[in-house]
Amino acid sequence: MKKNMGSADKIFRVLIAIVIAILYWQGIISGTLAIVLLVFAGIFVLTSLISFCPIYPILGLNTCKKK
Repeated sequence: MKKNMGSADKIFRVLIAIVIAILYWQGIISGTLAIVLLVFAGIFVLTSLISFCPIYPILGLNTCKKK
């Protein structure tokens, strides 16, 4: 599994996950929408930690700087 996410992409995903968590914590989102968004937030954090997005190879994307 090669890295395919750059630093900016990882930071952006973590920020989105934080915003979703804050919206849930504040009670702005709830119910099924909250559950779906929290799952996406978890996936964003996980993919940021491992620097690999499984959808990128399918779409032919790579935001990681080449060595």
